[in-house]
Amino acid sequence: MDDSKIKKLFKSICCLLLCLSLSPARLSAQKKAPVTNKNIGYLFVYFTGNDKTEEAIHYAISKDGYHFSALNNDEPIISSKKISSTGGVRDPHILRGADGKTFYMVATDMVSAKGWDSNRAMVLLKSTDLINWTSSVVDIQKRFAGNESLLRVWAPQTTYDTVKKKYMVYWSMKHGNEPDKIYFAYANSDFTDLETEPMQLFFSPTNGSCIDGDIVFHNGKYNLFFKTEGNGNGIKKAVSDKLTEDYVLEDRYLQQTSEAVEGAGVFKLNGSDSYILMYDVYMKGKYQFTTSNDLENFKVVDQDISMDFHPRHGTVLPINQAEMERLVAKYKVDIKVSHNPVLKGYYADPEIVYSHKIVYHRFTRPKGITMGNAAGYHREVCIDRLEFNRDGSIKKVTPTVMGIKPVK
Repeated sequence: MDDSKIKKLFKSICCLLLCLSLSPARLSAQKKAPVTNKNIGYLFVYFTGNDKTEEAIHYAISKDGYHFSALNNDEPIISSKKISSTGGVRDPHILRGADGKTFYMVATDMVSAKGWDSNRAMVLLKSTDLINWTSSVVDIQKRFAGNESLLRVWAPQTTYDTVKKKYMVYWSMKHGNEPDKIYFAYANSDFTDLETEPMQLFFSPTNGSCIDGDIVFHNGKYNLFFKTEGNGNGIKKAVSDKLTEDYVLEDRYLQQTSEAVEGAGVFKLNGSDSYILMYDVYMKGKYQFTTSNDLENFKVVDQDISMDFHPRHGTVLPINQAEMERLVAKYKVDIKVSHNPVLKGYYADPEIVYSHKIVYHRFTRPKGITMGNAAGYHREVCIDRLEFNRDGSIKKVTPTVMGIKPVK
């Protein structure tokens, strides 16, 4: 083959490769947005009360961590009877696994109607999509020797031990006349059982009861938030350089109310240095949110919070776009638009707080009164609920136009 033919062949091959590189499929692939696991919202996992029908796992979602909407019409997303030994579950905690795509949930296996000293077990659950869960019951009294006097097993939570490369479950237990104490153990690789003996995690210098533990790693320290059960009924924290030992109590209450509280839950806001500390003001039927940048100083932000449900003890998990879309596709949801309530305070007026509003006004004259009459006329202002049609348009509001009697 002479040089001219070789040059032509070379040019043909180059043109072919160029065309392939600019093919529609290639261009289409280049235009697609890169897959991202960036968190853009939140999943709130909670239970709702002490009635047996309320002791179940519920879901709610939020785009900003302040305004939450219940999923599934605030009905349970999984049957308590199917996953528990008692028929009820409380205090659900959810954790994203170290692989970023597996989820671990734990809950108290309990029906409160049977008494506060009636449960000995917890429920362990595992999922890869937040929809389908496998579960197992771990009865501490049956599983581990030396727990004959065990009265209750409360509020388990899970964290990942980066040193041992295992998932650590921690919870409170009460034996006989002893106070409630926080213990820990490691789960097996399938997250179906605890493979190590429970060990005490925190030793209170006051020997007071400690329940509802929540560990948050911040600035190289492990912050263990907990409730001082039966003595102050508030939230304190202990801090350590290590996950499983040497916690030192910071002896001050962190809740921003004088009312009794429990069920501390801490989560970090996406793309921010701010944390939310939330807790159940259980004697008043309220749920309070506070914010902090250092986990030392907290400010109430109730005026910025909206929820169309009433949670008890629960936790919040940051989620990405795909996870949000999957949850919305599976469960019914009515995402609320935020607004300023007429009455301040989270539970001030649920009918107003949880609805969109329309304000309209008109001028009217009492019967028998003409314009310019000394009796004057009235300007009426009304606040009404703003309702929407299924297509998103606003339903027409028709105010009454009946006259009123003259002012005497």
